[in-house]
Amino acid sequence: MLTDEVIIYCRVSTKKDTQQTSLERQKRELVEMAKAQNWSIFAIYEEVESGYSIERDELLQMLEDCKSQTITKVLVQDDTRLGRGHAKMAILHELRKHQTAVYTLQQQGELLLSEADSMVLEIVSIVEEYQRKLHNLKISRGMKSAVKKGYQPERNLSNHHAGGRNKLDVPIEEIVRLRSRKLTFHDIAATLRGFGYDVSKATVHRRYQQYITQLEGNEES
Repeated sequence: MLTDEVIIYCRVSTKKDTQQTSLERQKRELVEMAKAQNWSIFAIYEEVESGYSIERDELLQMLEDCKSQTITKVLVQDDTRLGRGHAKMAILHELRKHQTAVYTLQQQGELLLSEADSMVLEIVSIVEEYQRKLHNLKISRGMKSAVKKGYQPERNLSNHHAGGRNKLDVPIEEIVRLRSRKLTFHDIAATLRGFGYDVSKATVHRRYQQYITQLEGNEES
């Protein structure tokens, strides 16, 4: 019989003896909670860090596990153990994206958010969805602009990933070719992203300027 796979996350903010005792108690009680529900414990993470920070090694590993593994729940003493303020909302949003529920000892079940917290998470989700749509529209716009000006992506970029070429390698010859067709750096970046190159407008501009500087240097020599 398959059981839910869960992660236990414990956190305190200082290394004081009383806090260390709290950390041990959190772990013990959360393990008991998991065993009582017949949940399989995938990992236990313990951390001594501020709840206002998201630069926490154990937290980041926990989120990575929730993304890549079949984790259904994260068990914590209460929602402040995950984080406080904006950090807490960001972490809850990330867990929601991974379809990972949060269960707390305090509520003896799944975390019930306040109306204000629920509203914030809903707004963040809506904004993120529109950002994704805008990103895709920018790529589409860049591609259309390039093709309209005579660019043939299927011919120019079809072999760029052959032989295991890293997608982060920016094809300077394509940047120069697209620039010669009067495309903006914004549209060039969008076009290249459409073919899997993780580049920004700033990166495209920098690589182009480096190319021009090198070209001018060769001419002078």
